[in-house]
Amino acid sequence: MTITKADDVSDEGPVAGRPVRDGTRPRLRRPRRTVLADEVYDSLKAMLMNNAVEPGSRLTTDALAQEMGVSRTPVREGLARLESEGLVVKRPLAGYLVTPPLDRKALDELYTVRLLLEPAAARMAAVHATDQQIRDLVPDDPALRDAPASGAGYEDYQDFATEDGRFHDLLAAASGVSLLQESIRRLHAHVHTYRLWPSAGTPIEALREHAAIVEALRRRDPGGAEEAMRTHLTGAHARLTHAL
Repeated sequence: MTITKADDVSDEGPVAGRPVRDGTRPRLRRPRRTVLADEVYDSLKAMLMNNAVEPGSRLTTDALAQEMGVSRTPVREGLARLESEGLVVKRPLAGYLVTPPLDRKALDELYTVRLLLEPAAARMAAVHATDQQIRDLVPDDPALRDAPASGAGYEDYQDFATEDGRFHDLLAAASGVSLLQESIRRLHAHVHTYRLWPSAGTPIEALREHAAIVEALRRRDPGGAEEAMRTHLTGAHARLTHAL
């Protein structure tokens, strides 16, 4: 991925739409380079998801900006986004530190909470979801319905990981309970589990399990949807435990 250096955004000069005395058009402010910020974030996230940096390592904006050939602003923004996902943690006077991947205890705790929340969300979604919400659970891109190869790097399975997170977030939203939706979203489960994925094998089972959940929702079967989600999470937990 090629990253180009963003120009600094200037806040000086007249604002667009504000009249000036000599009748000339006010100078427009340069827009923010959101594409650059997203590219920097994606590059940093790939580095962490591939476990290319030792847990506990310090990440500094100056060093990262110099390495990537960009200003410090998009690096700071990227690290802040990664902190919200739990991939780095900010420490006073130390900057950002890389968090370790899940160990066995943390993995068990994550799935204990998921098994409390997500089957209930699936049960309620079978009652409250609109037909469109159920259709949205199926990926638009047929390529996303195929699992990437086992042992692939994050760049190879990034779209699949994003789709997996989207599936669970959309299903939680379809439950109709905003607090439940927010609780599930804040776990960032797909981020942490996919740091372990290259060792967990091809997740073709997960694709089949997603399809079973969607089918239960289409039947408007609360018990079936709840059980299908429980089966999915139990299977995912077992596969990841084996990877550890």
